[in-house]
Amino acid sequence: MDRKTFLSFLGTGAAALAAASAGLGTLDGKASAMSSTADHLFGFKTNKVSGYFEPIQPSKEDALLVPKNFKYDVVAAFDDVINTAGEKFGQGADYNAYFPINGSNTRGLLVTNHEYTNIFLLGPVADDKMTAEQIKQNLYYQGMSVIEVFRDEKGTWKMDTSSKYARRINGTTKFDLTGPAKGSAALGNATTAVGTFANCSGGVTFWNTVLSCEENFTETAVSAKLPETHYGWVVEIDPFDPSYRKKHTALGRFNHENTAMGIAADGRVVVYMGDDKKDACVYKFISKGKFDKLKGRSNSALLEEGTLYVANLKSGKWLPVTIEEVKKVLSNEKYKNPYGISGTKEDLLKKFKSQGDVVTFCHEAALLVGGTPTDRPEDIEISPFDNTVFICHTNNDIHGNIHGHITRIFESGNDLGSLEFDFEIFAAGGRQSGFSSPDNLAFDSNGNLWVVTDISSSSHNKGVYKPFMNNGLFVIPTSGEAKGTALQFASGPIESELTGPFFTPDEQTLFLSVQHPGEMTTDLSKPTSTWPHRSGDKKARCGVVAITGFKLG
Repeated sequence: MDRKTFLSFLGTGAAALAAASAGLGTLDGKASAMSSTADHLFGFKTNKVSGYFEPIQPSKEDALLVPKNFKYDVVAAFDDVINTAGEKFGQGADYNAYFPINGSNTRGLLVTNHEYTNIFLLGPVADDKMTAEQIKQNLYYQGMSVIEVFRDEKGTWKMDTSSKYARRINGTTKFDLTGPAKGSAALGNATTAVGTFANCSGGVTFWNTVLSCEENFTETAVSAKLPETHYGWVVEIDPFDPSYRKKHTALGRFNHENTAMGIAADGRVVVYMGDDKKDACVYKFISKGKFDKLKGRSNSALLEEGTLYVANLKSGKWLPVTIEEVKKVLSNEKYKNPYGISGTKEDLLKKFKSQGDVVTFCHEAALLVGGTPTDRPEDIEISPFDNTVFICHTNNDIHGNIHGHITRIFESGNDLGSLEFDFEIFAAGGRQSGFSSPDNLAFDSNGNLWVVTDISSSSHNKGVYKPFMNNGLFVIPTSGEAKGTALQFASGPIESELTGPFFTPDEQTLFLSVQHPGEMTTDLSKPTSTWPHRSGDKKARCGVVAITGFKLG
């Protein structure tokens, strides 16, 4: 692909985005005065990237491949020491968020989620039962890491282990509970919770904190004999303040993927969320109060009181997930159990007595009030150009949706606070678009869509997944001759997925996680992957890399 052709896709800006072919819809919605609400995606404020890359081809190599003239540095990998206290970087590296120190694009705090622990890497598991030490390690290596990173004079990104901010947040860290489930019977009357784990993706708030999402929490909670209802929430931390830790129950308890925060036309905060499992729903929370930039971190209270809604795709309406609505449904003489929810009508009336019960058992409550089950709704992002909302529906083999798709929601009146919407399938995974199983996505400042994929490791290079080879990172131009075609920017190592893309504010560095390389290994003496290929180390290690080579215009 020649420079002139590729540059015709880049730098076009929102005004030039046109209808795309091969499964892509049109990005031509009205530009919104609230477009800055999506700056948190990558920190973009202006069109800064005008360089180009030569797309790579799918690969089966045990390597992280990036385009010509780009390079990557491994900033931190599993078990690396991150601070003077000797704490170690966790497993299952996922979401990343960069916070400049004193406005710097070359020194800041990097927050990384740790989704799960591969206990096999910590020693043999007998009869599928973890030892007491393995249970302890399982809690330790999940959660979050806060590390300080910097780019040295040679252009190499490194970790500063002397940082006063660097720390681990994991399965033993104490959190304050907020919202309707705080002190409720469903949580055993608890006002605090110990630990966070299964931290998948997340988001950055308008007041410069991180929201981290607890996803597949059940196995870890059960193995450690912890109360399951204390997990599956959205967690908030302040990278610069170790004492600030909350779990916001008003946002519901389910298998959270991420959060996408926006502002309604009247100033209220809106948070979009997906429940990452088959036949699960899409949600949004609208705060009762309005955002006030001058209040800084105190705006966090907005996440404690408001209304949680679930999407009904057939009617195009956001339906309130409230105790009032649940009781209304259950009190109807013509009540029919939707989607096979466990329990009789009488059982459900006993289960749902308060809003605390509703948010704790959110999936069932959402189905009761009319939420639409969908195909694994993972990452959700708000377009920084027109306030439309993009959702990665990764796949659902139960219904034959093998390659997944990206849904685009149009809120009525271009208002994120609206309770009515329309939608389209913006991009369908498959041969025609060049990618399969979209997971995380984001926009760059030139209107291109960046997508990472999540083909299951057990399916790599098999059956209908053969053409895609290893998981990758793709850029989808939304205009030009190659519109609708996924241009591959990176290919991950064997049995890995790439997650958590996040740019520095000047867009000169892209942080990206490499998750579970060599995941299918059954014999550590014969690993399927040895990435990041450290000298003398045959163990595959997940980690975070910093990719550089982007050009300023």
